[in-house]
Amino acid sequence: MTQVVRQTTRDLRRHNRAALLSSLYLRGPVSRLELVAESGLSAATVTNVVSELIADGVVAEAGSVESDGGRPRTLLAVRADFGHVVGVDVSETHVEVGLFDCALGTLGTVRHPLVGTRLDPDEVAGLVRTGIAEVLEGGDPDTVFGVGIGVPGAVRDGGIVHAPTLGWRGVNFAELIHPHIQAPLHLDNRARTLGQAETWRGAGRGAERAIVALLGVGVGAAVATAGRSHPGITTSEWGHTVVKAAGAACRCGSHGCLEAYVGVEAVVRRYAGRVGTEPVIGDESDVELARIVTEAEGGGPAADVLAETGEYLGIGIANLINLLSPDRVVLAGSAGAIMGPAILPAVRDAVGRHALGYLAERTEVVLGRLGPEAVALGAATLPIAQLLANGGRTG
Repeated sequence: MTQVVRQTTRDLRRHNRAALLSSLYLRGPVSRLELVAESGLSAATVTNVVSELIADGVVAEAGSVESDGGRPRTLLAVRADFGHVVGVDVSETHVEVGLFDCALGTLGTVRHPLVGTRLDPDEVAGLVRTGIAEVLEGGDPDTVFGVGIGVPGAVRDGGIVHAPTLGWRGVNFAELIHPHIQAPLHLDNRARTLGQAETWRGAGRGAERAIVALLGVGVGAAVATAGRSHPGITTSEWGHTVVKAAGAACRCGSHGCLEAYVGVEAVVRRYAGRVGTEPVIGDESDVELARIVTEAEGGGPAADVLAETGEYLGIGIANLINLLSPDRVVLAGSAGAIMGPAILPAVRDAVGRHALGYLAERTEVVLGRLGPEAVALGAATLPIAQLLANGGRTG
């Protein structure tokens, strides 16, 4: 027997409110007329919902634009001062915490280095709690309606983290954080949070199918597919696809993984091996990578290492293009921000040689726009996404 699910008037209003608020947030500022065209809802419904959102303080008028032959159209936008969110990036080398307004404007950040690769979850959680307290110092914690945390692993059952690069298996990380904060807590994979940030506010915006590559100590990829309200975002263990048989050892236990050639510590180690020095790894590896990029301007071993990195990264991207046929690939993450401009020509050249021609022709490879702090900002999108799904209600 087929079960019939009936929508109540309240359900319908909640759905309309969430859909219109999402459009406003992700596409805005936009006019009421544009919301009608995009949503398919009647003008009366859009007007009523927008009036509710304005009355609740979620949305405000944001100027006007000229219309064709008529009166100027009033633009609408989500209010940046509606509330605050906290975004936390837990990487293999550091914990970074940022405080953001409702429009994802940065209000403050702090960073604490991590030592080692198999870290005690209580120690990491303590640094997260410390960082949250630091960015909220002197402010009103009641204005924070959510905390998002990006972690280098899979998140299951609301907060159970499996992060092999940290030595975590089934760690209830949410339970280590939640009792110490007032706001709702959201956890997800770092690559997914980065993908959401670049799709909402960065280089992935407007793409039909964007692949956002997280380049750091670890390497991951998020695939964002355009949707009516929210882009659908999935992640993959792209960094552990093999690009060279019997190649360099990887942290995962395999050999020849992409991460073993383009991860920031892999690049630093390869350079150190060329010049006969000890590699600078850990929280200082990004600084060392920046130095290598500068040195590469004069040629020599640094330039050779970056050329190799661009070749391997291009091969990895070509594999993604052949499998998923995106229209845009975004190089992001801390290492992407540091070495991306230097290696982008080599990456594009390798993509052109290794991807199928008709697929490569319709795919642009670009740099991320959000900088090295993009993962923390991406984590902040998690409570924002919940706010949008709830139609602007934080309770």
